[in-house]
This record gives sequence, C-alpha cells and structure tokens, in this order.
Amino acid sequence: MKKWGAVVLAAVLAVCWVGNASAADAKKKLRIGTEGAYPPFNLEDRNGQVQGFDIDIAKALCKEMGMEYEFKVQDWDGLIPGLLAKKFDVIIASMSITDERKQKVDFTNKYYQTPARFVAKKGAGITVSKEGLKGKKVGVQRATIHENFVRDMFGNAVTIKAYATQDEANMDLVSGRVDLVIADATVLLGGFINTDAGKGFEFVGPSYVDKKWFGDGVGIAIRKGDNDLRQKLNKAIDAIRANGVYQKINAKYFDFDMYGK
Repeated sequence: MKKWGAVVLAAVLAVCWVGNASAADAKKKLRIGTEGAYPPFNLEDRNGQVQGFDIDIAKALCKEMGMEYEFKVQDWDGLIPGLLAKKFDVIIASMSITDERKQKVDFTNKYYQTPARFVAKKGAGITVSKEGLKGKKVGVQRATIHENFVRDMFGNAVTIKAYATQDEANMDLVSGRVDLVIADATVLLGGFINTDAGKGFEFVGPSYVDKKWFGDGVGIAIRKGDNDLRQKLNKAIDAIRANGVYQKINAKYFDFDMYGK
C-alpha cells in the first residue's frame, strides 16, 4: 500500500509539474488582438496574414521581450470586449489612449501619435466649421475617437453615418453617399488619398490633436491591473526606439517620424 501510495503521489506531482510548465510556456506567447482593416497600420493580405505598422511593431516588441506571438483579428468595436473576455492579452491596433477607454482598460506609453483630419472631394468648397458643415453628411468609423469628436463638435450641424471599417466610410465618400470622412490623417493619406480611389479627394480644414478627444497618442491596451506586462511592454518600446528598430519600421511605411513629440 505504501508503495502504491508513493506511485500515486509521484503521478500527482508529475501532473502538477506539467501543468505549471504549460502555464509558464503559455506566458511566453503574447496573444495580440488587432483589427486587420486599418491600412497601413493593420490589414489582412490575400493569404489572411496580418501586415502593417502595428503588426511590425508588435513583432519587434515580442522579440525584445523574448516572447512568441499570436494575432487574433477582431472587429474594431469588439476589441475591448474581447480583451476583457480574455480572448487575447493585449490590443495593438492603433488605439488612442483616452480617458474614456482608461475607465475599462489600462495602456502602455504611446508608440505613435498623429492628428485627425477631414477629407472631401476636391473643389467641393467645404469649410470646416459648424456653419460650413451644416447639412453635410460625415462618414466615421464606428466606436472611434473620430466619431466622438464629430458628435461633440458638429453633431447639431451634420448627419453622421457610422461604419464598421474606415474603408467602408471611404467607399461611401467616393460614391457620394457622404460629403466628408474624418480619421487619422496618416491612414487617410496612405490608405485613401494616395490610392486610385482617392485621387479626386483632398484634406480640408485643420489638423486635430485635442487631448479631450484624441488622448495621449496611440498605446497598447491591456487588462486593468496587468502591471507586469505593462512594464515589460514599456521597456520594450523604449528599447526598440533606442536601438533603431523602431526607426527602421517607421521608414518602411512613412517618410516622417510617427512617434511625435
């Protein structure tokens, strides 16, 4: 009986050891939630693989931290719910650090910062003001800082049409279903204005960076209280900026510094 008891105990300890080893291995892989529909920051290629600035930054951070990675593509308005439901460990999807979002999730330090702008058809003669936009239709991506900004600033003057993706808003601008769209200026430039579909369109009005709507730049969202992971990511962000990796990724996509001041 004693011998049998010892065998059982050894088996239990072995299972516990394997379980702990599996948990440790799991911690070495970072599950990353991203949208996959926001070029040039994140997009899916023809093979269903995610590409873009966000994706390259994510891979560089994982390499710096000695972690493997796995990308989970999720609709934009499901990213924070997905994070809270533990479908993934972080969100790396050009998500701005805002007070509203910080009520639900924590953020790392920023990894880039760019302004928002409106785009309209060339020669449309649209002035960006409450009077100038009166009666106009504005396309925005749903559940974004840009939607909040337009509703707060121009909601009484315009009709707002919200879309699941920015590409859908841009397509309705081309077809004339909306008069303007607003989004990150870099996204609109590289993903629309500089494409064949966007040749007849241009920026109108000023650049917008007001912290009330646009926050403290773009960061990595994590679940509240996950301070160890946040510290590791912040150190990795600092490291890739110091060793030149960030600048190489930046130059791959843009001819100006994305990090900002």
